[in-house]
Amino acid sequence: MITNVSKLPRRSFFAMLPALLTACSGADLLNATVPTDTYQAVDGLAYGVEQRQRLDVYRPAKQVAQAPLVVFFYGGSWSSGERADYRFVGEALASRGIVAVVADYRLSPAVRYPVFLQDSAHALRWAFDHAADYGADPARVFVMGHSAGAYNAAMLALDKRWLEAVDLTPSRLAGWIGLAGPYDFLPIGDAQTRVAFSWPDTPADSQPLVHASAASPRALLLAAEHDTVVNPQRSTVAMAGRLKASGVQVESALYDSVSHVTLLASMASVLRGRAPVLQRVSDFVRSVG
Repeated sequence: MITNVSKLPRRSFFAMLPALLTACSGADLLNATVPTDTYQAVDGLAYGVEQRQRLDVYRPAKQVAQAPLVVFFYGGSWSSGERADYRFVGEALASRGIVAVVADYRLSPAVRYPVFLQDSAHALRWAFDHAADYGADPARVFVMGHSAGAYNAAMLALDKRWLEAVDLTPSRLAGWIGLAGPYDFLPIGDAQTRVAFSWPDTPADSQPLVHASAASPRALLLAAEHDTVVNPQRSTVAMAGRLKASGVQVESALYDSVSHVTLLASMASVLRGRAPVLQRVSDFVRSVG
């Protein structure tokens, strides 16, 4: 039963996780381990008029004065995902005194690039506008994502077009966090990604690595060393190197104890000992203030 997963040995649970997360019950399994006394949630807030322009806010259970705020975008090849599946991420951040915003965005094939970036920019605009309403400091707003969501986060932080469209600039960000992000993936081989980016008519400037420059906010880039979904050398290592060469403050790491999926799953309470992802994110976010 899902309600008993917290009683499994951590090693056994972690070994089962990649297969379980490919099933519809995978997110339910992880979320069943989430403590209920570490956060307060406000669900289903609108940042636009479309059905998928909704977000959830997770506040620390104990009020933190001028708390940092992290807007999180999930992955799924820009063609799948639901914010409710990432309650474990919202709880993880809230448990560290961080206000978390977990946002949906419109998906392919209903939309194509750059609509999911436009939605992400509007969600971030909402976060800046409402940070103080949830006890957060508008001067300490970060954008974060995993996989396709890390692409969204990178593009908001690096390519000023998307935030300028909502009267923001990347310089307003306190930093950006990419977990297993694809930052350089042309030519496109994956079938779902081809649809999302209208391959072969994908513009070259759709790639985050193209926009890496000294104007980037400070960054934290983490990935699995043996990621078989997104090449960590081509994306995470290359992005960190280019930003550092531009004089940007960057922290980066590759972990051999996790996969593309379990890198993010290690933020869940039952798996936090597997890789220090939550600790690295928390330290990075809380170092600004």
